[in-house]
Amino acid sequence: MIKVTVWNEYSHEKINSRVREIYPEGIHKAIAAGIAGNGIQAETATQDQDEHGLSESVLAETDVLIWWGHLLHEQVDDAIVERVHQRVLDGMGLIVLHSGHFSKIFRKLMGTGCALSWRIADEKERLWVIDPSHPIAEGLGASIELEREEMYGEHFDIPAPDELIFVSWFEGGEVFRSGCTYRRGLGKIFYFRPGHETYPTYHNAEILKVIANAVRWAAPSAGTKPIYQEIPVSLEPIRSRPVSGGQD
Repeated sequence: MIKVTVWNEYSHEKINSRVREIYPEGIHKAIAAGIAGNGIQAETATQDQDEHGLSESVLAETDVLIWWGHLLHEQVDDAIVERVHQRVLDGMGLIVLHSGHFSKIFRKLMGTGCALSWRIADEKERLWVIDPSHPIAEGLGASIELEREEMYGEHFDIPAPDELIFVSWFEGGEVFRSGCTYRRGLGKIFYFRPGHETYPTYHNAEILKVIANAVRWAAPSAGTKPIYQEIPVSLEPIRSRPVSGGQD
């Protein structure tokens, strides 16, 4: 069983009636319900909880952390960011959704500002599958169409992805690297663009399939530990050996 924690700053649902109508129990609850089952156990955590819901004990039991944030990035406690960062390096998977590109944890892991161009314009998005052989794209067709989404466009200030799985096209003509993977330490990271809070994106079966696939891909293998722990270290001094005689 893969244990997932779906984290949400949980702010828009409290202040925006449109968001509350689409996600009456919060974005985190919709994602958790949409991916649970078939070997995935999903719990939730929110920024207004003690330690943002991400205590040492919660993270110790989390195989994959899903992160959604937007308004309150700078209000996330630095100590919690450090805690999550270390867990990723130790092997916990991390899935960063939509506006989470500008979260403290994603910027720390990327080492860049993660800025991009954007426009809220109720535009159609076609999410093209670039690598259909990748496990995250399993069971999908050539593309996913979203009738209404926010536009994110290039240039996206991120390092070159380890793998590029999805590229989005928008009605206005922009394109965007919308599904990227990275590895940091022992952890696998997947950034996935769709999911503006005023659209029912996280009720879309194909989007939820991508997230569930990503959970399975990002989950650490059983017994994952730093490779240096596998290498025996001898403290004996290295002595040179005499070279045997003879000529070539």
